Amino acid sequence: MEDARPPQLSFQELLPPMTPHEATVEANRCLYCYDAPCLHACPTHIDIPTFIRKIATGNVSGAAHTILESNFLGGTCARVCPVQELCEGACVYNAHDKPIQIGRLQRFATDHLHARGEAPFTPAPPTGRRVAVVGSGPAGLSASAELAKQGHAVTLYEKRELGGGLSTYGIIVLREPVEVALREVDAVRDLGVQVVTGQELNSPAGLDELLAANDAVVLSVGLGAVPALGIPGEAHILSGLDVIEASKLERPTGVGTRAVVIGAGNTAIDAATIARRAGADTTMVYRRTEREMTAYHHEYLFALSEGIGFSFLTQPVEVLHENGQVTGLRCVRMGLGAPDTSGRARPEPIPGSDFVIPCDTVISAIGQEKPALAVTLGLDLDQGYIRVDDELRTSLPRVYAGGDCIRARGNASTVMAVQDGKLIAASLARILGTQAAPIAPTRPPEVRDHPLYQAAHGAVPHAEAQHG
Repeated sequence: MEDARPPQLSFQELLPPMTPHEATVEANRCLYCYDAPCLHACPTHIDIPTFIRKIATGNVSGAAHTILESNFLGGTCARVCPVQELCEGACVYNAHDKPIQIGRLQRFATDHLHARGEAPFTPAPPTGRRVAVVGSGPAGLSASAELAKQGHAVTLYEKRELGGGLSTYGIIVLREPVEVALREVDAVRDLGVQVVTGQELNSPAGLDELLAANDAVVLSVGLGAVPALGIPGEAHILSGLDVIEASKLERPTGVGTRAVVIGAGNTAIDAATIARRAGADTTMVYRRTEREMTAYHHEYLFALSEGIGFSFLTQPVEVLHENGQVTGLRCVRMGLGAPDTSGRARPEPIPGSDFVIPCDTVISAIGQEKPALAVTLGLDLDQGYIRVDDELRTSLPRVYAGGDCIRARGNASTVMAVQDGKLIAASLARILGTQAAPIAPTRPPEVRDHPLYQAAHGAVPHAEAQHG
């Protein structure tokens, strides 16, 4: 399949920035609803009507301040949030017209503030208390920023070369360029947070050292690698996470001319998008049907619009190769049986249905392994994830956790991780004797359970956990 798209456009942000005129026109469509449903649908509770009203009246910097007060990673979330499932999904316009483009307006405001070089916050006077944050992904950055704003001395540890975690390495450029993620790391530094890269917590002794030097430790360690499939020829499979990372850092992705992506979650679609935009004829294989996919429906539609093919009810059983080069993926047809523990129909192989999909690249994106560090540190677990209470305290004294590593239930997403960081900072404010955030954050409900969301979209069942 030929891609007629000019190469220079293949890996740019998918949506262009709004012009000031476009932003003003769009902002003036907002009805400034009483008890606005978009505000309730945002897990970080950004005052969306107020920031949009500020854009409409020309106070764009003020709009950015309103956003960042509730969500320090407002620039990232403007680009990567599933707005169709959250704020825009709850917009009252859905019943009769196009919803307000809240995500693009948020991007317009936060980019405006960055372009002017304005620092939105200053740290409070030093409290003399110290906190170590392990992992510089969205939860770690959010917790670090909120703690620094309270006046605590924060050291943020990152095992990799660059800070930003998932935003830097795991979100495709079409949604978020690396520089957007890194400027949020710089914003945390500007608050006085010490960012230490190339340093990993990997032992109980390491945790003891951090606890000895700090009043509390926050774990924001994400998840592990893509799990193994356990099929012959697996050594020739590329990791979807590695493909995405290589594309973000402008390194060779290893994708050839005909790619098969295993999986049907949001990360699988991202990996397939990279392969497709690199020029490969790309097919996604999934052992269930479209109905059971964990990817958001709008992501599925996006993949179709990109020219990505799908082979449902298909289970890979062997990677075929010759002289180190992949030549095909052997699969079997599947049928659906009774529901399994996730509530989805259990896929069952159909005997004698083997077939081969010719390809030169196989990419696996079937999820991520549970956080191995939790076991290493002896933390209590919940379905393999770090167990926390409502204050986001782990089973170890003075150790808190947030982000994907605690997401045993519900959707794993950047905006939920940002809210975790706020919750941790609010919990620690009570422990460390400092002023909590002006409005104490509450743990967000599942948006798909919200009556307004269901009124617009109908009841939507959700699986145990959806990552990516």
